[in-house]
Amino acid sequence: MAFGAGVAFAYLKGTEANDPFEVKDGQVVTKTNNAGGVNGGITNGMPVVVEAVFRATPSISLPQQTVDLTEHTDAQLVISGRHDPCILPRAVVVVEAACALAACQVLGI
Repeated sequence: MAFGAGVAFAYLKGTEANDPFEVKDGQVVTKTNNAGGVNGGITNGMPVVVEAVFRATPSISLPQQTVDLTEHTDAQLVISGRHDPCILPRAVVVVEAACALAACQVLGI
């Protein structure tokens, strides 16, 4: 998980990554929200922006290279039957739950 610009911070100069505050319509806001609404582990009043990355599900119907640990030889793994090649339908719920647990931990709940 990453907040705000996340991994893109690696490609920004310090001056580009800064998230300066300004007054807009009588409210204190950040100019870019590069920090994703979080400064030093504390929300700053801006929308909290979270990015999550999932690796591809390895349980696919194509043969895959593996190792037979009993024989100490190369082997081929073939998964048959029902498997889930895409976790996307559940991803949002999983990320929301992880964020809720992290927030509870920070709040000491």
